[in-house]
This record gives sequence, C-alpha cells and structure tokens, in this order.
Amino acid sequence: MGEIVGKCNSNNGIIVVDSMTEQPYRSTSLKTFSKKSFDSFRVHSFDEENPTVIDGISFSSAAEAAAAVSGQWPAKELNPQDAWLPITESRNGTIYSSVFHVLCSGIGFQAILLPLAFASLGWVWGIICLSLAFSWQLYTIWLLVNLHESDSGLRYSRFLHLSIAAFGPKFGKIMSIFPVMYLSGGTCAMMIITGGGTMQLFFKNICGDGPGLSCKAQSLSGVEWFLVFTCMAILLAQLPNLNSVTIISFLGAVAAIVYCTILWALPLSMDRPIDVSYDPLPTNSKFDKYGDLLNGIGLIILAFRGHNVILEIQATLPSSPKNPSRKIMWTGIKIAYIQIAMILFPIAIAGFWAYGNMISANGGMVKALSQFHGQDFSKFVMGLIYLLIIINCLCTFQVYSMIVFDNLEFRYTSIKKQRCSRLLRTVFRLCFGGLVFFISVAFPFLGSLAPLVGGLTMPLTYSYPCFMWISIKKPHPIRPMWLLNMVLGCLGVILSVVLVVAAIYNLVDNGLNANFFRP
Repeated sequence: MGEIVGKCNSNNGIIVVDSMTEQPYRSTSLKTFSKKSFDSFRVHSFDEENPTVIDGISFSSAAEAAAAVSGQWPAKELNPQDAWLPITESRNGTIYSSVFHVLCSGIGFQAILLPLAFASLGWVWGIICLSLAFSWQLYTIWLLVNLHESDSGLRYSRFLHLSIAAFGPKFGKIMSIFPVMYLSGGTCAMMIITGGGTMQLFFKNICGDGPGLSCKAQSLSGVEWFLVFTCMAILLAQLPNLNSVTIISFLGAVAAIVYCTILWALPLSMDRPIDVSYDPLPTNSKFDKYGDLLNGIGLIILAFRGHNVILEIQATLPSSPKNPSRKIMWTGIKIAYIQIAMILFPIAIAGFWAYGNMISANGGMVKALSQFHGQDFSKFVMGLIYLLIIINCLCTFQVYSMIVFDNLEFRYTSIKKQRCSRLLRTVFRLCFGGLVFFISVAFPFLGSLAPLVGGLTMPLTYSYPCFMWISIKKPHPIRPMWLLNMVLGCLGVILSVVLVVAAIYNLVDNGLNANFFRP
C-alpha cells in the first residue's frame, strides 16, 4: 500500500513518488493519479507556498526535498537546530560508543541493592521478578530503538520529542517532562550523594583511626566532599557533546563491571556470617508484609535505568535508508545487556546467598562486605572498590547531565536562533552543577526513597514505550502486537500506582531519617 505521510488540504499539495522509478512529481489533487493503484506510490504532503517543506520537515532546497522523498535522505540535518545541540551536534557515533554509553548509564549503585530486594521476595519470587523485569524493559528498549526514526528520515532524537509525536504537544509534555528531567537531574544529584559519600569512605579507609593509621590528615565534612565531587564532575562536563564523552563512558562502564564483579565474587570465596537466614524478616501485620514485598519489586524496577537516554544515545549514530541507526543501536543494546545481565543476576543471587536477610538497606552490598568480611582482606581491596565507585559516578554524571545541557541549549537556540557560545555553554553547566549540588546537600537522604522513585519512574520505562508504539505505528486492534503493548502498558501504570502507595505507606509506618542539609 502507499504511504500517506501527511494529509492534504486546501493549503497543501502532495508529492507522488513512483515506487518503481523513485521519481517524484508534484500534484495538488489525488485525481492526478487516480487511474493508478496506491500500491505503486508513496504520498507526501508539501506546502505549496514553500516547496522545501515536506511532511513538516524543512529542507535547504527543492532538490534536497525531492531527494528526501525519493528515499535518499540529505546529508545535512533535517532540523538545522540539531547541529547546534550537545546530543545531536555529532552523529559520528559507532557501535562501540553506543555500547559504552548504554553500559555506563545502565549499571550503577542500584545494582548493589538487589540482594535487599531478594531479602523481601525470597529466592523464587526474587528470581522470577528480576527475570520478568529484565525481559520487559529490554522489550520496551526495542520499541524505543525502532521508533527513533520514521520512514521519511525524521529522527526523534529525544524522549520528549517522541512523547510529543505520540501523545500530542500538551499531553506529551505533561507525561514526560517531569520523569525525564527527574531521572536526568535526579540521577546527577544521586551521583553527587553517592560519589561524595564514597569519597569520604575512601579517605577513612586510607587515613582511618586505629593501629592502621596511615596519615594524620583530617577528613572534610560531608558537604565539602559533595563539593569536591561536584567540581570534578563539572570539570569533566565541559566536553562539548555526547559523542565526545565516549572514552569517559568506557571508563565508567569498566569501573562498574569491575566493582560489581568484586562485590559478588568476594563473598562467594569466604565463609558466610553465622546464623545467616533466607526467611523474610517478621512483620507486625499483613500490610507490612505486602509493603515489604512491593518495596522489593520497586528496588528491582529501579535497578533497570537509562530509558530516558536511549533515544539520545541512538541520536549520536549515523543513519541512512540502507543502514538505519536502529540496526547499529540494537546490536549495541544486545552486547551491552548481555554484560548487564552478567552483572545484575550474579550480584543479586550471590549477595543474597552470602548475607540473606542481614543485608543492609543503607549501603547494600558495599556495607555488608565491609561489615562482615572487612577483616578478611586488606584495606587495599575496599579502597579499590570505593575508587571504582567514584569513577563510575563521575562518568555516569556526564551521560545524564548531557540531557539537561541539551534541553537548556535548546531553549536558548529556539529564542536566539543561533548556536550557544563556548562561554555561555560553560555558564549553563556551572549553573546546573550548582543546582544539583544544592539539591544533594538539601536532600542527602534521596537514596532512602529508592522504592518510591522506582514506582514514580516506572511508567517511563515500562509503559510509555508501549503506548507510543500503538499511537505512532497504529497496529490493528486485537492483533498480537496491539494486545501485547496495551496489556504491558496498562499493567505498568497499575503496578506503578501500587508501588507508590506501598512506598508511601512504608515511609509513614517506618519513618524517614530526613537529615536536611546534614549530609
């Protein structure tokens, strides 16, 4: 069948492309080719007053527009503004850069909390929930990768833009701005909290009290460690675009893989603590029991992150009709997620086997290893783990902050119609660094809200891509693809509401150590 990309009205004409010859010609009425079958044509809308606008896409010349219609996308950006912004400034990415970015953004401190989820769910349900969550979110990534670009070459290089295309300008913004900006800016704040706190532990490991005292230096305060980490992160953040931080993403991915491997491999080689138990901790009521179970599910959901940067990572890859970016991106996703599975499943299973329900809610595997086996190995091992966590936090900060930088520059270039200068770009990044530093100092207990955050952000990972596919691809109702996406999308929304309610109930019941401005 023919592809009708736009609607004809009194102001618009159409471009007809013969699918056999790929030769475009213009018409102001469908009568022009009424004698031919739609099977032989692709139909595109154009603006008669401006012949360089096809399907709402602006081209620099009529010849370039005709080439785009015939299937040969122009070498230049379809939207010139994209060439000015940090995400799409460079589209020279490779399969290696996509793997590094996905690994760096997909593995982090959430992984060390997975044994805590197993402590609530138990062996069987823990493995089942982890496997289902892994498969579900990998499927929604596949949806996003295939929705990234349309058949005409228009690329949705940001999650927000795809949301607007799927749900409309109003609802698309309402549904996506908060979770995308929260996951980007909030993750950066968590990197400061985790990285700054780990710097403090690293210092104490080297210059601790007791017989092994190595130096006489006095440790900085928590706020000062946060400031040190923020300064280092913002210094690295001066790199211009997402492609330029590929080597940093590589270092972050390697650091995450190494420290997660150490965290699950070391306990396996040592004796388990005495009286380790795999039974769920006793609760006062059934509501508390169900709340713990749902919190465990929330921790598993939170472990899978990065959907808000998948489209942005794919936007750094080149694309053409013969070799669309989805092929490179999906290959990179498969390579990266094999590595992620080899990290998350062992650390969850081995961590729970080693410590059972004795795992700490504050610090996860890192605190458990230090608490139960700290005397069994040298300070060098714990120091190495702390150092790798710091490196991973610094590198992950760069990937997630680039989304915010891109949004800030988008607002500026939309108003001024020109590229940001290097000075202005630096000012934007310094201001963002100051803002997330303030948030991390004001709310140093954000890590304690992990189950609540997992519930709030669940739709972006597990539901939105399903509804986007239905809205954009428009599969026939009651067909398998339509049913699958509708069921998964609705299930994700319902589960999100249940998890948020359970997290709030647990916070009210157990209390929260809200140490505002006291990191």
